Amino acid sequence: QVQLVESGGGLVQAGDSLRLSCVASGRTFSNYAMGWFRQAPGKEREFVASISWSGSSTYYADSVKGRFTISRDNAKNTVYLQMISLKPEDTAVYYCAAAKTSAVTVAPRGYDYWGQGTQVTVSS
Repeated sequence: QVQLVESGGGLVQAGDSLRLSCVASGRTFSNYAMGWFRQAPGKEREFVASISWSGSSTYYADSVKGRFTISRDNAKNTVYLQMISLKPEDTAVYYCAAAKTSAVTVAPRGYDYWGQGTQVTVSS
């Protein structure tokens, strides 16, 4: 089992920045690819970004490319999502997820563990 706890969400204005953190506990963090997803009210959960177990590979949704950066610190069992130039359409609950694979993973079904989510609200 892997437990994931997200933090760092909040209410910001358009153009502001936020950094989300996700701390993992349980199994060896470095054995898992990690991802961030988000879900807005009335919409399906969507992929945001993924990072390989080593951190050498990353992948982003087109909607956040150039504005969001995923990174990880395996010594701290933590994955981050740095978000800049936030837009109102980025408003959602953001979820951290862990996949039992070394490679970046896009599909939600490829993930084995999920956090409870952290709310990000961007006002215009």
